[in-house]
Amino acid sequence: MAQSEPIRDPQPSTQSEPRSNFFSQRSMRQLGLFAAGAGFLAISTAVTRRSLVRKYKASIPRFYQPSNRPNMEVNGAMEAFEALNIATINVLSAGIMTTGGLIWAFDISSLEDMRSKVRKTMGGNGSAEDQAAEEELEEWFASVLSRKEFKHLRGMEKPTAVEEDKEQKKP
Repeated sequence: MAQSEPIRDPQPSTQSEPRSNFFSQRSMRQLGLFAAGAGFLAISTAVTRRSLVRKYKASIPRFYQPSNRPNMEVNGAMEAFEALNIATINVLSAGIMTTGGLIWAFDISSLEDMRSKVRKTMGGNGSAEDQAAEEELEEWFASVLSRKEFKHLRGMEKPTAVEEDKEQKKP
């Protein structure tokens, strides 16, 4: 048998091989929010389960306790407050996870990505004319808000009717 030559790797090309988009740095950053939401959802589910188990165990009568009396006194306000807190953390964690999943699905990694996608959807092409119109709109909003703030401040500095009466009574 003849000795076989060792297999040599092909020469490295000047072009980098396309990596999978799923494992790219951008994709991993986008999936970070989804993973955080999934982690928060797991924690909130554990908190909810722990609360339900604790309530169930507290409702079981003790060995020598009569079964026709309630085991514990119920504070309705605290029960409602705890239920609201648990529901809030569950909804927020599911919302974070959903937002992270949508950001990954729509390939958005920054505010500029979102703006460019909205511009394309709305028919804009991102030209200098569109940016100038956007800046003009921002300036208009700022001027309207500053006028409103100025009117509010000017209205607060007006003397009240009691102060005006005192001014008129002075000799």
